[in-house]
Amino acid sequence: MYLRTLLEVNVRAKIGKEHLRAQVLASHCLTWVSRVSRRGLKSNERRLEVMRIHTFVIGSVLALALFLFAQKRPETAQPGGFREVVDLTHSLPANGFEKPQKSGYRLETVALSERIPPSQGSESQASEQFATRIDAPARLRRGTWTVDQIPAGRLIGPLVVLDVSASTKSNPDYEISVQDIATWEQANGQIPLGAVVMARTGWGSRWNSVRSYRNADSKGLMHFPGYSRDAARFLAEGRNALGLGIDTANLDRGSARKSAVAQYAAEHGLYLLANVANLDRMPTNGAVAMVAPAKVAGGATAPVRILALVR
Repeated sequence: MYLRTLLEVNVRAKIGKEHLRAQVLASHCLTWVSRVSRRGLKSNERRLEVMRIHTFVIGSVLALALFLFAQKRPETAQPGGFREVVDLTHSLPANGFEKPQKSGYRLETVALSERIPPSQGSESQASEQFATRIDAPARLRRGTWTVDQIPAGRLIGPLVVLDVSASTKSNPDYEISVQDIATWEQANGQIPLGAVVMARTGWGSRWNSVRSYRNADSKGLMHFPGYSRDAARFLAEGRNALGLGIDTANLDRGSARKSAVAQYAAEHGLYLLANVANLDRMPTNGAVAMVAPAKVAGGATAPVRILALVR
């Protein structure tokens, strides 16, 4: 804040100097015009000539002053030393429930009215309702935070990206393990406490193909990567993560019979982010995540806008 204020003061001072310089130039020009006019106004033609010169000089000085001011305006910079802001969100179609879409998932009218599940441990069918979405703990555990109850302070935190895309190429059912986290920490240092952890599986490249994104077999069982329960437990209890995200449709792998990861996260107050976009543009660490869900009263899930501030 101090440096920003100092920069603004310096810029204003430079602009002030240029403005003063333009004023002095204008004063000199007007003095010259006055001297010319005092030599004798012997005819109407002489008067008209002086007036034309007077108008020309004033216009030129004003144009010069505006040019100098424009040259000295400070450039727009990202706040807090961040070099760019990256949107990690797939767009919701404007008429998602009226027209067929090319994207993997679309908005359904039922999603906006979905409330807490009727009983603890029951599973809602929300996996395909939104493009990029947030699942609140209340989706799988009654009495925990709904979307609108998640504390605002938990929606901003350091962004950590676990890149397991190499492992998923040969195994679409790959589960992110504690070993993957250990490998990340060996290269980058310990995951900061209170982080938003994202898994980059490479599945985002399939977004525009429903068939490829779901990757269903002949029996209709989907195959895409997810977290292991042990990894979720380590991130929640060992690193105090605020939320977990992934570039697939769910935190549990597509072929999982039970939502073990989602259930564990709900029991421990973590929110889940699915269908996250543009993780290939993210550094493994150093960015800050800003999670902004639609504030659906009593909602268990909602569309979300995720922004990453990159240093």
